Amino acid sequence: MKKDKLETTPHLGLINFALGFAGRAQLAKVNKAAKNCRKATAKTLRSILEYASGTEWGRAHNFSEILKARTDEELFALYQKNQGITDYEDIRPFVERHKNGEENILFPGKPKMYATTSGTTGKPKWIPITNEYYDNVYNKMTKLWLYTFLMHKPRCFSGKAVSIVGKAIEGYAPDGTVFGSVSGVTRRDIPDFIKPIHSAPAEVFEIADYTARYYTIMRISIEQNVSIIITANPSTIVEMQNNVNEFFEDYVTDIEKGTLNKNLKIEPELRAVLEGYFKPNPARAEELRKLKAEHPVILPKHYWPNFQILTTWKCGNTKIYMEKFKESFPEDMLYQEFSYFSSECRSGLVLNGKDDTVLFPHMHYFEFVAKEDLESENPKYLQIYELEKGKEYSVYVTTWSGLYRYPMNDLVKVTGFYKTIPTIQFVQKINGIISMTGEKLSETQFIQAVKTAEEKTKLSVQFFVGFADVQNSLYDFYFEFKDEGITQEQTNLFGQAVDEALKVLNIEYAAKRDSFRVKEPVSFQLEKSSFETYKERCIAAGKGRDGQFKLNLLMQDEERHNMFHSLIKK
Repeated sequence: MKKDKLETTPHLGLINFALGFAGRAQLAKVNKAAKNCRKATAKTLRSILEYASGTEWGRAHNFSEILKARTDEELFALYQKNQGITDYEDIRPFVERHKNGEENILFPGKPKMYATTSGTTGKPKWIPITNEYYDNVYNKMTKLWLYTFLMHKPRCFSGKAVSIVGKAIEGYAPDGTVFGSVSGVTRRDIPDFIKPIHSAPAEVFEIADYTARYYTIMRISIEQNVSIIITANPSTIVEMQNNVNEFFEDYVTDIEKGTLNKNLKIEPELRAVLEGYFKPNPARAEELRKLKAEHPVILPKHYWPNFQILTTWKCGNTKIYMEKFKESFPEDMLYQEFSYFSSECRSGLVLNGKDDTVLFPHMHYFEFVAKEDLESENPKYLQIYELEKGKEYSVYVTTWSGLYRYPMNDLVKVTGFYKTIPTIQFVQKINGIISMTGEKLSETQFIQAVKTAEEKTKLSVQFFVGFADVQNSLYDFYFEFKDEGITQEQTNLFGQAVDEALKVLNIEYAAKRDSFRVKEPVSFQLEKSSFETYKERCIAAGKGRDGQFKLNLLMQDEERHNMFHSLIKK
């Protein structure tokens, strides 16, 4: 597969034409909102309040009265007065009622689906996705997102796209409403004219075993001319790349014979469907063998020389993974930030081909609290047009899916402006939440996991603390046991029990551990009175006062990490 001898996607002209038409229409709407984001955000808030005013939640929070506001400022003030900040635990009982079939609770009717993600308690969050939100935000934004690829790389759809998504349908709520991955549903529901761009069929994402899933995705994709990779987590790129070199000979054999490795853990019915896609391809197998002979460590730039676009998260903790594949792709490809969004809210898109997300005030209503005001008893909630370049803020969203002044628990930095709309980059999670690669592990979950490990192992801890080791994509656990005779072997078993408990408490952590994006934690035993020693050293160094000394038990902080590492029991 030589450079510039492209195996073009069928219907490439149709794809480019249709995406261009749909994408330009959506870009025009962004540009209209960008002329006056103050006007756009007020219009959006009014529309959401009108939409939900007849619901139980809307009546309880006086949405109809708020809508009587004559000015934008009065509208914002009345909304803040009548609608408090609501995190997921505040709305969980209302979501449960929707799940059991009730309508018109948080929003009109019932949701199209639920997206499941980790919560700060042991229960996962079920994020409702209404038809209005899916049709007016996800569908339209996806068309614009794909059009941005064309804007920067006109030949990007000349090859196939490796798109890593979740399982579209994972199960059903009590009333029969589906729950699963929004990315999986979005991929499933894309227009027929663009479906040929995908390198692998949707059935691949039904494979439960992660090793088998990665293998199958890459066995299919390495056979083809791939020009785009779309995946949120850059850690996935590392795993895919490692997978190729670990199983290279198996790939080549499968491609040559038109088979799928019999040793993979794939359900028989699913295997039968997947094997129907394969045909012997000895020419590609021979080409890959020659590449491997030339390059002992074979990289994407070798087997996909026409590669155009890689899009993953690049901001916050994910930067560390970029170092692991920065030399892996062709130099002229575009590496674009995935954009700032989550299961709760797809906030906007990167339009400049770099790292800055343009917020979409015509699709969501945003509020912000400045970083320096987060600890205030009465923080000032700012409107989108009040943000300043270079400053950091916490984000709160109101959406068409029943989230009202919902804290995203994210710290973002304003990098500039798209006309009047601020552009942002994700900085980090806040409020005791750590996320190296999307696991969103909370301090509360870590504390509960340690308690569970104590019950399971019958060992008692005097003190404990955990740190994210981003460089190695794992967590370091430090335990001071009440029994000073505990061995390192017992410490390791205790750490394993904490790890298993975290998998139960946090579905995102379990997924990242099972897919090897977060490695097995490493456990250390601390010397006696470790917290007291740490506290004394901090106070002596002027890093705290005795009466106000606080310590988070789960952190990403290299300096504190090193201090506790020096207190390991000798």
